Amino acid sequence: MSEQYHAVLKDGELQTEKIADVMDRLDSSDKDKILQDFEGFRSYLARRIRMAEAIGLNEEQMAITAQKVADYLARHEEPRNAEEQLLRELWKVGREDERHKLAHMLVRIAQRKEH
Repeated sequence: MSEQYHAVLKDGELQTEKIADVMDRLDSSDKDKILQDFEGFRSYLARRIRMAEAIGLNEEQMAITAQKVADYLARHEEPRNAEEQLLRELWKVGREDERHKLAHMLVRIAQRKEH
């Protein structure tokens, strides 16, 4: 698939402005599988974190990406479980700096899932 369909290029360049487009292209059944339960969501994040680490993204780059994805989810997806509802509420009341810190914590939660 062409690089135009991805937010991270082969050389490791992160293009966060493409994240919403990438999310929009996800099939609704794939989204449902990912977001159906919190453990599935964590596992999906963990796989994506491993891929990001493999291409050399650092925690800050991963947190920026997580923040963009969380912004998208908060605007376009309804929570499917209590954990997602809590994350959405925290996201809605958080200031920009708090959202960024929460994105870092989400990255670490996903990293811990694999260790």
